[in-house]
Amino acid sequence: MAHYDFDIGILGGGAAGLTVSAGAAKAGARALLLEKEHRLGGDCLYYGCVPSKTLIKTARVYHLMKEARRFGLPQAAVPPPVYAGIAARIQAVIAAIQEHDSEERFCGLGVRVEYGNPAFVDEHSVGLKRSRFSARHWVIATGSSPAIPPIPGLSGTGFITNKEIYSLEKLPASMVIIGGGPMGVEFAQAFARLGTKVTIVEFAGQILSNDDKDMADAVMGVLQGEGVDFFCDSQVVGAHETPGGTEVTFTRGGQTRTVRGEVLLAATGRKANLDGMGLEDIGVTCGKKGLTLDTRLRTTQPHIYGAGDVTGVYQFTHAAGYESGIVVSNAIFHVPRKVRYTRMPWVTYTDPELACIGMNEKAAAAAGIHYTVWSEAFVDNDRSLAEGETAGKVKMLLDEKERLIGAQILGSDAGNLLAEWVAVMSGGVKLSTLASAVHPYPTLGEINKRVAGNFLSTKIFSDRVKSILSFVFGLKGRACG
Repeated sequence: MAHYDFDIGILGGGAAGLTVSAGAAKAGARALLLEKEHRLGGDCLYYGCVPSKTLIKTARVYHLMKEARRFGLPQAAVPPPVYAGIAARIQAVIAAIQEHDSEERFCGLGVRVEYGNPAFVDEHSVGLKRSRFSARHWVIATGSSPAIPPIPGLSGTGFITNKEIYSLEKLPASMVIIGGGPMGVEFAQAFARLGTKVTIVEFAGQILSNDDKDMADAVMGVLQGEGVDFFCDSQVVGAHETPGGTEVTFTRGGQTRTVRGEVLLAATGRKANLDGMGLEDIGVTCGKKGLTLDTRLRTTQPHIYGAGDVTGVYQFTHAAGYESGIVVSNAIFHVPRKVRYTRMPWVTYTDPELACIGMNEKAAAAAGIHYTVWSEAFVDNDRSLAEGETAGKVKMLLDEKERLIGAQILGSDAGNLLAEWVAVMSGGVKLSTLASAVHPYPTLGEINKRVAGNFLSTKIFSDRVKSILSFVFGLKGRACG
């Protein structure tokens, strides 16, 4: 049997790499973690989920301060925010979470951590600086980086991405965002609420192009009400510096238009970090979006796995955690597990949030599934009315056999409300169980019970059922009108 320095080696110290490292070490494996930066945590901690959600919360609080009159309170004068204070809070939150992702913690678990840019020298070994490490199994979890669109003149501007936005010296007076995906719309609302004039230019015919248009349009309507301008179905054809900012030129409806912003943010997706690792030299194949993987997350070299953004499927931290569990099961416990994404949830953290699990209408139509939609509006929920958060609705999709295939929630705290649907779908819970479960009043969670009840009531209180009850028990029918 061949001898290797480590049972498993992990390339990348982000969400996926850290999860695999911890799981493998706790199982008794000798694990090596290699990270190109000089700190663990990855993009999610320093430039992604953690700082963006911190920024979003700060912007929401500031927005509510300015909306005091809406809640029956006296409207006080609210001074403009100072971005340095916001940035300091963001860094404080990052620092608190980073303690859980520290080298000391992982060393305590038994994981050896090294820093630098590794590259494979053969199928089982990587070179790092002047050292060489071998492992029985390897996991590529190197994450992703902002995908920069090939726009003429863009490289000559001072555009920023999510990696630079938290280091701004001051709050910009205006901002142009190229890209209307989750990242673009989240930043747009946050900065608009803080006082920046924001414009989004989006190539597709709608923002949030993976979501159903009715839900995406509702999000856009809220942001428009808060002052964000949108130009969808637009092709950016150029960008150049002007005094005091950057000018973006785009075509829309056969016409050429320009918008100008003090700051230009490129939010046009992500690309997998796979360059410079010598993958092609050891027979590891990559596609346009990421690694070529089988259902057990093995590359074309079966002892080398992929997890996290490099899979090119779902670029979410929770997806990375799920994939890491699949890898540990296969590589360490040798228990065959296949990845299944049919119940992967995702949330866009606008206000209101847009949360989804399973299929939406777009996905069902693309799959040729005949479906029905059942919905319940937040305006009909008593807690929503009490809190003044009435925008949005929940949508439940059933297939032709009346089986639950997906749920979407646009509304206050939608990400947390989705947890009930995660449990329902993952646990195979019947809709009758959800509809009959006692939910505390008044809570937003009642909306989940209500939409399931809407469907079941058509069965329970149908004309046929009423006729049978009338015949058997002598019920006399309506007492009014």
